[in-house]
Amino acid sequence: MNLPPELRCVTHQQPLHKSHSDLACPNGCAIPIINSIPRFVSSENYADAFGRQWNKFRKTQLDSHTGTTISKDRLQHCLGGSLDVIKGKSVLEVGCGAGRFTEVMLKAGARVFACDLSSAVEANYENCRDLSPDYFICQADALKLPVAPQSFDFVVCIGVIQHTPSPEQTIAALARYVRPGGTLAIDHYPPDYPLTRSRAITRKLLLKLPPRAAHELALTLARVLVPIHRLTWNNRRGVWRVRRWLAKHSPLVDYYGVIAIPPDLLAEWAILDTHDTLTDYYKHVRTIEQIEECLRACGMIDVTAYYGGNGIEARATRPASPARIDMQQPVKIEL
Repeated sequence: MNLPPELRCVTHQQPLHKSHSDLACPNGCAIPIINSIPRFVSSENYADAFGRQWNKFRKTQLDSHTGTTISKDRLQHCLGGSLDVIKGKSVLEVGCGAGRFTEVMLKAGARVFACDLSSAVEANYENCRDLSPDYFICQADALKLPVAPQSFDFVVCIGVIQHTPSPEQTIAALARYVRPGGTLAIDHYPPDYPLTRSRAITRKLLLKLPPRAAHELALTLARVLVPIHRLTWNNRRGVWRVRRWLAKHSPLVDYYGVIAIPPDLLAEWAILDTHDTLTDYYKHVRTIEQIEECLRACGMIDVTAYYGGNGIEARATRPASPARIDMQQPVKIEL
């Protein structure tokens, strides 16, 4: 295990070192290493459904598995159009999931410190551990990461912030990890996020169940609906009317005509994203203006926000000179 120089004890901000089966700090803190991954938090938390999801669909969205550049293109767009900007740079990836973007960044030559609140770190480790010696992963909370403040060239958080208890607090925490002159790249669901009535009702019912039961029921429902949807995955005359009806009334997330991948893989994506849509504990939406305001309130400059990817993508820079703002104060945004 190569310990990155940015790694710190969450409590004492002291460098950590390997000690038997733990990471230890000079003040006596011990962080367990389980299955080769340091665990700063327990897996029992609001992100539990994501952990189950990504360990079950470990390779589904990896470009190396799909034979596409879907993940690469999305990351590239979020970073401003080129992956060259992260070559040889230190990148903190928060909410790394199974590693669809971790894989791309490592192959682009970045030194990646990946973390996730859920047990998805196990899927990420299996997918990415052999890609580069400049890879480190741990299970940790975005609000209390084991890293030195203002120490990364890039902080990347894609597909995550809308699923946290407070998007504003999460963005403020992410901004604290960006070095002077460095870049924060994020995305967020927009106000017109397509949560149809059928999905909203199903999600409301599933969230009342124990997490494991909700997980199994969401998967079962998706698997039942996929064959029905597959009957419409063609261009026969009039079939578009059936597809339109299903899009309105079925809770399945159907990407036919949106993502160009083989039918079996398309079905796998449908099951995965239906589970994702129906079991996430938090689902926030924000406007471009709210995201921009939050980034500026965090002391960031050169703020750019626009519609793209899964909704709104945004980038911002930490000033090269210290910003006159107390980054420990909570960020308040009028909703």
